[in-house]
Order: sequence, then C-alpha cells, then structure tokens
Amino acid sequence: MKRTILCVLASAGLLWCADPEASHLPAGKAKDVVVTVCTECHGVANIRRQRLSREEWTSEVSDMVDNGAKANDDQIALILDYLVANFGPDSKLRVNTAPMVEFKAVLSLTAAEAGAIVDYRTAHGDFHDLAALLSVPGVPAAKIEAKKEVLEF
Repeated sequence: MKRTILCVLASAGLLWCADPEASHLPAGKAKDVVVTVCTECHGVANIRRQRLSREEWTSEVSDMVDNGAKANDDQIALILDYLVANFGPDSKLRVNTAPMVEFKAVLSLTAAEAGAIVDYRTAHGDFHDLAALLSVPGVPAAKIEAKKEVLEF
C-alpha cells in the first residue's frame, strides 16, 4: 500500500523520491515512469552519465528488471523510448540542469572542472550561450569547444 501511494504521488509530480536530481530530468511522456521505476534502486546519476544506443539501453533495462525492478511491458517500452531520446548517443547535454557527473562523462572533464561549472552556475545563474560557458574559470575552453554540438542551453 505504501509503495502504491508513493508511486501515485510520484506520477502526480508531488514526490521525486529520495533523489533530488530526479526533478531535473528532461520533461517527457515517460519521465514519471522513469522516476518511479528507475529511482527505486539507484539515483538518476546512473542514467545521466551514460549515452547508450537503444540496444544498450534495452540491455541495461533488462538487467534492472532481472534484478527486481517492477515494470510492465508498456512501462518498459516507455522507459526505453525516454532513455534513448534523452540519453542516447545523439542526445544533448542540458547545460543548465546537468549534474557534475554528466559534465564529466559527456564532456570528458575532470571532477574539478565539472565541479567548477556546477559551482559557477549555482553562483551566477543559468548559462545562456556557449560564450558564457567558456568563461567559467578552471575549465579548458578546448574541452568545451570540442563537444559544443552536444550542448543545449
């Protein structure tokens, strides 16, 4: 009963489980399902640091179901579509909501460099363009420039 209430609240957008980063996941038809099912056992950092193909996400989700994730076939299909669209090989890094782990993984930054971006964003507000991101002290512009096509502001 308690789990049912939590799932209903999560689906209604009233509860974002224990992981505060879940609220920063991209909007989408399956976001609530992803939050309800996937964050039962792990945080969204496990999702955000990866850029996998449909086949790779299918394998990951199958492993999670084999390990006890509770999802029916319709939910699994929604989850896969959401993951591929938002965390597939061609998906964008949302600069103004990405956590440190996503900056590290997608832009090949060190922990210190990724932390500098998140700290700067926290202190100065959202980045509006590439030039603003390039102005973050302690982050090599060349690393950002090399992956500018995957950035979304």
